[in-house]
Amino acid sequence: MTIQLYMDTCDSVDKTQPFIMGIDEAGRGPVMGPMVYGSCWCPVSQQDALKKLKFDDSKKLSENAREKLFDVVLANSKIMGFQTVVSTPEHISQLMNRRTPVSLNVISHDSAIQMIESVLKKGINLQEVYLDTVGTPKTYQDKLYKLFPNIPKIVVSSKADSLYPIVSAASICAKVIRDSLVKNTTFDQLNLSESETPNLEFGSGYPSDPVTKKWLTDNGDKIFGFPNCIRFSWSTAVNAMKKQSCHVVWPPKNNAKPSKYFVPTSENIKNKRFQYFEQNSISRIDNEF
Repeated sequence: MTIQLYMDTCDSVDKTQPFIMGIDEAGRGPVMGPMVYGSCWCPVSQQDALKKLKFDDSKKLSENAREKLFDVVLANSKIMGFQTVVSTPEHISQLMNRRTPVSLNVISHDSAIQMIESVLKKGINLQEVYLDTVGTPKTYQDKLYKLFPNIPKIVVSSKADSLYPIVSAASICAKVIRDSLVKNTTFDQLNLSESETPNLEFGSGYPSDPVTKKWLTDNGDKIFGFPNCIRFSWSTAVNAMKKQSCHVVWPPKNNAKPSKYFVPTSENIKNKRFQYFEQNSISRIDNEF
């Protein structure tokens, strides 16, 4: 499931003037919590005002500094708007565990595309879009140009959140929203007794974090695995389940291959009728003629 949160620019802002847009994400790598894509937009004429707000890459800022800058975004609807797309752990796992898996890069691209489309539908005259790269920058950039031929300038760059203030603002929105969602995670699915409280010491949520690994080891259910705040498609979660969960073996009957049970029934074999028809003496009409 994806969730959208946004704040539009004030109605007094002329949407026909040229606008600039920045896009970035937070939470791409963690095994725990959602991936949040954020975007900000403002009139091209307001770029100097945007620089004075002193946005920076969210990873370089403290939590307190990020929250203060997010308040700055909320207080400046006269010059900018923002939106986020939240991909839940369930949504990510569902797509990546399909028979034909959907890669995280594709999920990321789709989130960015969804936000660009959403802003265009508002009637905003997007003339420039800046994005932090996912995959090869040129390949991603060419893909966006094909989808949005009416946007004259699309720039996909590594470290875009450090290079372009509008992307820095988007990065802050994404990070603050994700942090809030992680903080408010409930662990009802851990099946704890009334006297027990969930262990909230889960670290950064990144697979390499020893605290996160320990949380996975201590909080997995032997039958059902982990609560829905965990990405089941991550190898860290898969390996933890392999170590601590019950193993189930389904031996084929009489050592027959499983494919045997999916072979269509021969036309010469008459299917047995439901008991309801036999008990009520109901027969097929075509048998009477």
